[in-house]
This record gives sequence, C-alpha cells and structure tokens, in this order.
Amino acid sequence: QVQLVESGGGFVQAGGSLRLSCAASVRTYGSYATGWFRQAPGKEREFVAGVRWGGGPTSYADSVKGRFTISRDNAKNTVYLQMNSLKPEDTAVYYCAVRAGPIVLTTTSWNFWGQGTQVTVSS
Repeated sequence: QVQLVESGGGFVQAGGSLRLSCAASVRTYGSYATGWFRQAPGKEREFVAGVRWGGGPTSYADSVKGRFTISRDNAKNTVYLQMNSLKPEDTAVYYCAVRAGPIVLTTTSWNFWGQGTQVTVSS
C-alpha cells in the first residue's frame, strides 16, 4: 500500500508559478511511475504529467507542455510539479497517483491516489 500526500497548492495570479509536491509513504521501485492529474469543476479528471522512478522520458499533456515540469527526488520519495506561466484554465484540484508500470493516461490504470491539492489561478 502506497500513501501519497500532495502539497503546494494555492491561489496565484495568471502568469505566476507554483510547485506541487507528492510525497510517497514508501520507497517506490524503478518500474513504478508517478503521475499528476487534475480535475476542474464539472470536468473529468485528466492526465497532466508523468515520470518513472527508474528514469526515462517524462510525459506531458499538450495543454501544459513548455509550462510545467515534472521531476523526482528518489532519496525523498517525492515527485514535484513545477508550474509556470499559469493560466485561469489551469484552475483545478491536482492529484498525484502511482502505478506499477509505464506512464499511461487513463485514470483507471493508476493504483494509488493522493487526496488532492487545490490550485486556483485568477485572471
């Protein structure tokens, strides 16, 4: 069982930056992946970014490419999401998730989820 705790959400004006953190309760294996997802009111949860603990290419949704960066600190069992040039449409609850296997976009394929952290971007 993997417990995940997100932090770093908040309120920011358009163009600003935030860094989200996702701390795992246990050490994850290299074959595991961590993903960031978000869910805006009235919308389905969507994939934002993903990284594998063992290295390899990261993955991003087209809507955040060039603005968001996902990274990991294996020693701290923590994954980060640096969000720059934020837009009002980035407003959502952001969740991190872990799965054993490669990065996939479908939410049902992820095994463990955090409780979410709210990000609000004002125009």
